[in-house]
Amino acid sequence: MPRALPAILLACALLPAPVPGEELTGTLKKIKDSGRVVIGHRDNSIPFSYLDVRGRPIGYSIDLCLEIVEEIKDTLGVDELKLEFVSVTPENRLNMVASGKVDLECGSTTNNLERQKQVAFSPVIFVSGTKLMVRRPVTIRSYLDLKDKTVAVTAGTTNERAVKTLSDKRKLGIRFVVAKDHRQSFTLVERSKADAFATDDVLLYGLIARSGRAREFQVVGEFLSYDPYGIVYRRNDPDFDALVKETFERLASSRELEQTYNKWFLAKLPSGERLNLPMSAQLRSLFEILGLP
Repeated sequence: MPRALPAILLACALLPAPVPGEELTGTLKKIKDSGRVVIGHRDNSIPFSYLDVRGRPIGYSIDLCLEIVEEIKDTLGVDELKLEFVSVTPENRLNMVASGKVDLECGSTTNNLERQKQVAFSPVIFVSGTKLMVRRPVTIRSYLDLKDKTVAVTAGTTNERAVKTLSDKRKLGIRFVVAKDHRQSFTLVERSKADAFATDDVLLYGLIARSGRAREFQVVGEFLSYDPYGIVYRRNDPDFDALVKETFERLASSRELEQTYNKWFLAKLPSGERLNLPMSAQLRSLFEILGLP
């Protein structure tokens, strides 16, 4: 574990949430006035946010967002709020939040300083990093083996920037094929239209598991980036920011946060796959900061 975690991971301000009777502002006022919470979800970010066999959004991030909705109900003093799910992509997800079209983006979005200029993030829910997925038999074992090769990346992701930076620095001459979502990027490798797919390792494992063809693909190489995930909501909204952080502190101290993690990363998924990814020591430390016993 690094000696000093980035400041963005340790931001756990204990701001008081609004109490009944106070004038509502920002996202809470919007939700109170409309009687609904709009949740942005992903279609193929397994196991964070994806569609079940009936086309309903499910996943680790979705469960955490539903806990935030429960906290919103308690704060507003209402028994019910309508849930509206809107599909978002890596390219439009931040704009959808910033523009007010969705209230919570519940997917696999990396928290970094550049994105904090546009939106706000919850405490960290997962720590991942860029790796490569290739077909077997494996001939590419590191990004250094990508010289003059074709790499699939998903538009609007930090992975795209990370690999392009390495290609320029090492003069690898990598050719990039940009897909609109992770499933399309996966398909490019599947159909031999790309030599590798670069994205967060946990998403690669999820896509391989969902495909049912684990013997055909392999995740290789060292981490090419550091990617802490968070739930996304509008910035400059202190009351809502406090509510989100209080939700995570409650979930951590009651162990519900750990149980939710185990449900999606250790147990069998609703679609039958099992990822078997124990919680990393780094993520456990971040949860302990929030109150995990």
